[in-house]
Amino acid sequence: MSYIVVYVTTPDLEVSKNIANILVNEKLAACVNITPKIYSTYYWQGNIEHDDEYLLIIKTREDRFNKLEERIKTIHPYSVPEIIALPIVRGSHDYLKWIDETLERDEKGKLL
Repeated sequence: MSYIVVYVTTPDLEVSKNIANILVNEKLAACVNITPKIYSTYYWQGNIEHDDEYLLIIKTREDRFNKLEERIKTIHPYSVPEIIALPIVRGSHDYLKWIDETLERDEKGKLL
């Protein structure tokens, strides 16, 4: 298995919580951390913009990325949301096993 961490920025805490809940509920992510108030500087539509944002740190597997990306695009308020995946080169065996178990749980939430 290949494991990844996906970064997604959001405009506020409510959007962050909504995305996190949907991704975990739909088994597209095992865990989503929400970091508060990062300051972003970026170029958008001819201007340099500055905004307070939140950062989602999503732990999942590479085989879930395409569905995760499409799902985020359907629920995210930005027209071009940041969705960047980074490989997990190494990790605790127990934690990576937990990711697998969480993503493969049955419809009643029981780990398979």
